[in-house]
This record gives sequence, C-alpha cells and structure tokens, in this order.
Amino acid sequence: MLVRVRCFLLIQSLILWQGGFVFYAAVVVPIGTEVVGSHTVQGFVTRDVTNWLNALGVGYHLLLAWTLAAERGTACRRIRISLGAASALLLVALIALHPLLDSYLDPVEQIVREPKAFARWHIAYLWCSTTQWVLALPQAWLTLGAWRTRIPNGS
Repeated sequence: MLVRVRCFLLIQSLILWQGGFVFYAAVVVPIGTEVVGSHTVQGFVTRDVTNWLNALGVGYHLLLAWTLAAERGTACRRIRISLGAASALLLVALIALHPLLDSYLDPVEQIVREPKAFARWHIAYLWCSTTQWVLALPQAWLTLGAWRTRIPNGS
C-alpha cells in the first residue's frame, strides 16, 4: 500500500507543479496581461505565483528522491536520478534568481528598474523553468515505465 501511496503522491505533485507551470505560462499570463493591460503589472502577480511554483517543485523533488531511494534496481534508475538531479539544480537556480529579479521590481510604482538587466536575468529564469519542464517529460515517461514492471496488478 505504501508503494501505491508514494507513486500517487509523486504523480500528483508532478501534475500540480508542471501542470501549474504550463497552465500559468500558456493561459494565465496572456489573459492577465490583457486584463490588466501591462506586462509589467502582470509581472507583479507572476512574482508571487512563481514562489508557489518553486515551493511545489521542492515538494516534487523530495517525493522524487524518496521514490528513487525506494526503487533500487528499477529500470533506468540512473537516468532518472540524473534527470532529477539536473532538475533540482535548476530549481536551486530559480530560487536563487527570484530575489535578484525581485530587486528590480518597484511594487509601489509598479515599474521595473533597470529593464535591460532585469530582462537578462528574466530570460535566464525562463530558460531554467523551460529546461525543467523538458526534463520532467522523460522523467515521467521513465518513471511510469519502471512502475509498469514493479507494481503488481490488483494489489
């Protein structure tokens, strides 16, 4: 039963973290920008949302580490560990970049100070986020493949 609970929690955390990222980036940001009429104003919402996405990422990576530690001898485990480690390092970079990006934002005036410097760091943030999403795809695929052979039917 613990195996199924662990698997369920891992999948749910991945769906919440990466699904939230994709939905926010593809739907909420464009609609929010249209409604508030400014990329900058929408950026102040995104600033708070990305803290939540990063927290969800921490939860996912903790569950992934628990899963990989419990699944000794599973198919592609070393690849899954490498993908997870790369994703975790990117998460550390995102968490480190967040205060830097925040330092360029003036919440009272709702402006970006030093827009060129902010843009450079924001692009780095977006690349880290996108790379994490790309790494999550084979991670999910390989994890499901490992579980297909490890979790008995009907138990």
